Amino acid sequence: MMRHILYLCFRLAYTIKQWIKRRFTPAGLLVLCGLMASAVVGLDTKQTMAYQAFTFLLFLLVISVAWSRLFKTRVVANRKLPQFATVKEPLSYRIVLENKTRKSLDGLSVFEKLEDPRPTFKEFLDTQGSDNKPRNPFDRMVGYHRWHRLISKKEAAKVEEQPLPLFRPRSDQEITVSIVPLRRGHLRLTGFTIARVDPLCLFKSFVTVPKYQSVTVLPRRYSFPPLNLPGTRKYQPGGVALSSSVGDSEEFMSMRDYRPGDPLRQIHWKSWAKTGKPIVKEYQDEFFVRHALILDTFQKTKYSDILEEAVSVAASVAYTIQTQESLLDLMFIGTEAFCFTSGRGLANTGKMLEILASVKACSDKPFSSFFPLITERASLLSGCVCVLLKWDEERKRFIALLKSLGVPVLVLIITDEKSSQQVDPGPMKDNPENLHMLRIGKIQEGLDQL
Repeated sequence: MMRHILYLCFRLAYTIKQWIKRRFTPAGLLVLCGLMASAVVGLDTKQTMAYQAFTFLLFLLVISVAWSRLFKTRVVANRKLPQFATVKEPLSYRIVLENKTRKSLDGLSVFEKLEDPRPTFKEFLDTQGSDNKPRNPFDRMVGYHRWHRLISKKEAAKVEEQPLPLFRPRSDQEITVSIVPLRRGHLRLTGFTIARVDPLCLFKSFVTVPKYQSVTVLPRRYSFPPLNLPGTRKYQPGGVALSSSVGDSEEFMSMRDYRPGDPLRQIHWKSWAKTGKPIVKEYQDEFFVRHALILDTFQKTKYSDILEEAVSVAASVAYTIQTQESLLDLMFIGTEAFCFTSGRGLANTGKMLEILASVKACSDKPFSSFFPLITERASLLSGCVCVLLKWDEERKRFIALLKSLGVPVLVLIITDEKSSQQVDPGPMKDNPENLHMLRIGKIQEGLDQL
């Protein structure tokens, strides 16, 4: 019961804070602070004249708020959004606004309205004790810092107000706006807010224009050096077409006479009709490079900086391999085991990055869930890149399994530790040059040393 009351108090406090931040101009905030200060100082009207300042400032705010109630307008807005955006890179697009009134509108501004970032009560409870950051007893009991961290994790984008030029009656205009996505996934834009400041420049009046659209925000990508794993080309049963069709499919080479034992499905019936003897189609086996990209998603918390950086590193690897004329199998565990193949005419780079944009943490399965997934595909792989969230005994056993199956491995471990202590290479002691620790805040520096 107490936690639910605290949660409601946090929601109310956040709502009031955002309302004041959005509605009041800098001058209005100054007047509001002066109003509260004069209210405290001017309690005793016999010993101070602060109550007069309180009355004057209150009158200014009442006039500004009352004036804002008179703002009415009809504006239609449409966005011209791109298909993709990238985390922490400005997303620029155009908005077409149409004035439906018979009045000229001046002094207006517009900004995007996003989804409510406030967490649900269940999300608030699920984070209690789930992270490893030190907290004092007051924080464990009240939970305000957990609330603040959840708000920062769920904020989708940084939005700024865009001033509008003079808006003539029954006309439209096109403006370019820019927002900065803060997290990967789907950025949902729920509408526009048209704002106008009162004549005293203290308070803003709002008109909301509903317009729901979304854009996929791709993970951040780093500059990744060309991979140089010592693997060789492997035979792929069914060839490249195996990923997009059912059954075996090999590369056609030529025609030849029928031999006992040839399957009937390879007979070329038109050639048999012309020559009077059975002719079959001859195929050659497909051999090419095929890498696996294994993304570790196993953690107890729903959000973490380590997982976000791991996804960014995996996106960088996927983007690099796509330019090297090879196949890439992206493997990770979510609600179930996933394996997506791209390269050589199959799925393109954008599709792979779109998949990575939707990756979520897996908290209900052990890391050993990866073992059967990689065992059944090891014979097809020329090499493997593993992006791990930690370097514990279970993950060491996994790398040892890969090496025992004859698969060359490059291990990238994402960590937030600031110490430079040497880690135990474990199964990578024979080739420690393929084991790298990438520290948050210095990911690009670590990748440059590969």
